[in-house]
Amino acid sequence: MMNETLGLALSLAAGVLLGAVFFVGLWWTVLKGVATKRPAAWFLGSLILRSIISLAGFYLVSDDNWKRMLMCLSGFVIARLICTRLQRTDEKPARLAQEADHAP
Repeated sequence: MMNETLGLALSLAAGVLLGAVFFVGLWWTVLKGVATKRPAAWFLGSLILRSIISLAGFYLVSDDNWKRMLMCLSGFVIARLICTRLQRTDEKPARLAQEADHAP
């Protein structure tokens, strides 16, 4: 029982790590992609690389166990929520400063 619990906890942690890699990679791609002459290549290459890393990670973590797969997916979603929340807090000061510049 303890071994299974440890495996599920590690699967959750691996899912958070995979999600962080995926979504930080997406954020980095958006920053680089909009400033380049070939944005389609950046976005397509990043999508392929991030998908391969994520799918390989899910495959290795699950080890043919649906509970581990579900925990890994849960960790991935948690990472998405964290990244989204962090991005919102980063935008607020910049948005407020921009709005202040437009104030009469």
